[in-house]
Amino acid sequence: VIATNENDILYRTYTTGRYELRDVVATTSPSMDIQISSNFERYLFEAGNRDPAEVRGRMGALRQSGAFELSQSQAAGMLSDFTAAAASMPDVAACIRDVKERSGYVLEPHTACGVVALQKTRLPADAAHVVLATAHPAKFPDTIESVLGERPALPHGLASLMTDRERMTVLPNDLAAVQRYVLETTGAAKGVTA
Repeated sequence: VIATNENDILYRTYTTGRYELRDVVATTSPSMDIQISSNFERYLFEAGNRDPAEVRGRMGALRQSGAFELSQSQAAGMLSDFTAAAASMPDVAACIRDVKERSGYVLEPHTACGVVALQKTRLPADAAHVVLATAHPAKFPDTIESVLGERPALPHGLASLMTDRERMTVLPNDLAAVQRYVLETTGAAKGVTA
């Protein structure tokens, strides 16, 4: 499922077959506030029979005119590989509130975009659906507070992050010195492995 917010270039591409730049809108899911998706460029490469010239041509058209059309096979492939939906900020807020009320779990806004997109698609209801979260709600405290009326706490392991003493080591502008420092401080120089 392709999930987008108001910056819905991938959803629009999925529904129209046209990849067209528009202005970026600031949302509560800022990591999705983009117009050029490098992951989509990778998808074009795979959908275009791994032809780098094909991708260069499409991206060149994007730079020149701000848009390009998917080939018929790319559009058909996208429709068979994915489904897509866009989640508005009100959708995201409602989802965060709903999940919190039903389960006690607090979604962060990007994950909520994924949940909303999944809910809007017509996937089989009896199939298992998984949405992977990539951030913690504490990373977006203002958004969570505006939606739920409470500020999310930092995870236990990071709770002292804002009060701990800052530590730093100043190194010379020298690659060998930086490499030596990394090896010495990580234990790699002593043969310690993770």
